[in-house]
Amino acid sequence: MRRLRPLLAALALLALTACGSISRDAYKASDLAGPPPQGLSDIRFNASDSAAGIRFAEAARTRAKGQKTFDVLALSGGGSNGAYGAGVVTGWTKTGERPEFDIVTGVSTGALTAPFAFLGPTWDDRLTEVYTGPAADRILQPRGLGVLFHPSFYDSGALRGLVEKYADANMMQAIAAEHRRGRRLLIATTNLDTEETVIWDMGAIASKDDEASRELFRDVLVASASIPGVFPPALIQVEGHGRRLSEMHVDGGVSIPFFVAPESLLLWTVDKGEARPGRIFVIVNGQVGGSFGFTKGGALSIVGRSWQTMSKALIRTHLAASAGFAQRNGGQLFYSAIPDAAEADTSGLDFAAGNRKTLFHMGYDRAVAGWAWSIAAPPPEPPLVPAPPAKSGR
Repeated sequence: MRRLRPLLAALALLALTACGSISRDAYKASDLAGPPPQGLSDIRFNASDSAAGIRFAEAARTRAKGQKTFDVLALSGGGSNGAYGAGVVTGWTKTGERPEFDIVTGVSTGALTAPFAFLGPTWDDRLTEVYTGPAADRILQPRGLGVLFHPSFYDSGALRGLVEKYADANMMQAIAAEHRRGRRLLIATTNLDTEETVIWDMGAIASKDDEASRELFRDVLVASASIPGVFPPALIQVEGHGRRLSEMHVDGGVSIPFFVAPESLLLWTVDKGEARPGRIFVIVNGQVGGSFGFTKGGALSIVGRSWQTMSKALIRTHLAASAGFAQRNGGQLFYSAIPDAAEADTSGLDFAAGNRKTLFHMGYDRAVAGWAWSIAAPPPEPPLVPAPPAKSGR
């Protein structure tokens, strides 16, 4: 019985934690029927809506018609591993070969990097500070006994404070100016109520230039980076059909690890004569290949190892699908990931200053040396299977 006490205590704590919740008014699917909630049709779309996906990227494609192709940068999730991607971006600047991207997309920690990457090299110092400065030391703020009354193990106050510090009026004005040039900054969140990936046009939000839009801009960044269970979900208020609705959004990585194109467009082929994808770069804030790690017999070890395995498989699948999209449209996909043999903690939850700086310098050094990028290959075409012989008409 003595050996069972720690387990029983853990189960009791887990049961008590389940009592923690966020208060919100319930609504039904019928409340979402019809056109999108007011004021949202021009700033976001569901990833399953192919027509909306084409429409939202039209300005970037039109802008690129002069050179016939458009360049894309996609930044994945990965928690504290985002320091690696930040290092790649800033090291890329050092080489003098970093493009001005027509479209930049971000998921989870990639959503925090994306605005800086979108705005270009003059914002590198601020990006470096986000991932190597002291503010990130406080990202994981334990609740103590407060965990019993909340839906997450950590408070998101430090995360929101970091977003509010850097996503200021100057950043939003700069993003709005690039948006007017036809460039697009897109961030993904996961709507838990609809189980959909939602893509937000951050330039369109910034262009509204009022206090409500600035608050929404920050809410989207916090929501995209809110790992379920680690941070509380973000409630985004929308004007529904005759009533105010409170949508629950969490980490975009729950539904998609990164996005080159929304899921509904991965099999799409650009019309002849239209601008097409050229160079597509994906920064994976994590490892891609499998690696040996002895799995202990405990439930947490098994669940943790299973989650890690599933996440890597999902990333490989999306890389292959995105590479196929690029090749089918005459482009090419390059990706950068943390080396499988890296000695740094790549769990995504180690926000210690030393680990973040190690990951940042790893990305920076690899980019400067020209080792950061690999070419992603699309899945092979399935072999042609001969038709079965016709049955004799006896």
